[in-house]
Amino acid sequence: MEARSKITNDIKNFVLEGIDLSEPKIVGKEDVFWQKLKQTGTELWLDTGDLDEAAKIWTTDMSALTTNNTLLNKEVQKGIYDHYIKEVNALLDGISLEERITEIAFVLNARHGLRLVETFGGKVSVELHTAISHDLDAIVAYGKRFHDICPNNFIVKVPLTATGLLGARKLREAGIPINFTLEFSARQNALVSYVAKPNYLNVFLGRLNAYVIDNGLGDGKLIGEKATLSAQRAVTEITKNNKVPTRLIAASLRSAEQLEALAGVNVFTMPTAVAQKGKETLSGDFQSKVSEDYSVKFNEGIDADQEGLNKLWNISEQESSFFAALDQDVPATGKELEERAIEAGLTDMFPVLSDAEHKKIASDGKIPVHKTWQEKIYKNEIAPDTLLNLAGLYSFTNDQNALDKRIEAIIA
Repeated sequence: MEARSKITNDIKNFVLEGIDLSEPKIVGKEDVFWQKLKQTGTELWLDTGDLDEAAKIWTTDMSALTTNNTLLNKEVQKGIYDHYIKEVNALLDGISLEERITEIAFVLNARHGLRLVETFGGKVSVELHTAISHDLDAIVAYGKRFHDICPNNFIVKVPLTATGLLGARKLREAGIPINFTLEFSARQNALVSYVAKPNYLNVFLGRLNAYVIDNGLGDGKLIGEKATLSAQRAVTEITKNNKVPTRLIAASLRSAEQLEALAGVNVFTMPTAVAQKGKETLSGDFQSKVSEDYSVKFNEGIDADQEGLNKLWNISEQESSFFAALDQDVPATGKELEERAIEAGLTDMFPVLSDAEHKKIASDGKIPVHKTWQEKIYKNEIAPDTLLNLAGLYSFTNDQNALDKRIEAIIA
């Protein structure tokens, strides 16, 4: 225990070495276009780990950057941290290769996050290693370590798993800012609002539109937007009396038009390409759309209830009652939470799947094949939002594995 504590302290000092957070290196300019969007009530974040790309578009109206396993992997694969990895490894005597890799991945996330803070001066979301998504003690431990490294700027990203909900709640109880991630519906965000009470949560709306298009369910227009606005209204109502009300992030933005369609949502995380396209093509005459309930179109013969699609924006009384009950009687473990969901009749919230079914989701990539899961959807054993959540976690895991392999190749 003492040796592990020393490693933790040595790592913290090493990560902070040479970092100066007193003054941002880049002072953004004022921009009327972004000011008008911000005036609708939307906080503006950039969704990138690329310092050079972010610098091209950063303005005084932008307040944060967010990274994830995919974005960090892109930066690490450039080779910019290879020498740093070797130096970190020298501090890790006495622990296994697997522990070294996880520790170095944590260090890279923290170090790159610090460089973003140092450069832009805003908040930065840093993400947990995917391998600990179902490990309550590790979620809490690494969340606290991120916070200890940069308490004024880091927001810890925790993914939507049953265990993640409980870990995020414990971190919030310790006063640590949380960005809860990988949600795809209003009902998932209602669950997160009641149980985890994070500072921020998400709808990955671009993937919702792609799910409907790729699976031949409809034209995909405004699917994610409708889900996001429904989630925004639900989250606002559920957390309005909390000491720290939760704010919704419109994530996975894919087009400039979504900046207009979702104006007024608490937060945008904008890929730099979307932000730049918005500047080039939009008028800048933004009006809040938070009260909008967009109409969506499905293909002929598609029953949105039967296919589980209406669950993207609807929250049933049964679900609301269960979520509120969890808040008052918090499960001790993720497994207990899952079992209680099943007992409450919410059998599609945390799907029970075989190893083969998990592998199928992982192999399909970010957008699952709807037809594969229709029978289970009809039986309420899974739903599009829970499918996309699992697919998203596996997608991040693949990128985390690529990063881990680069680490292993350097230190082995």
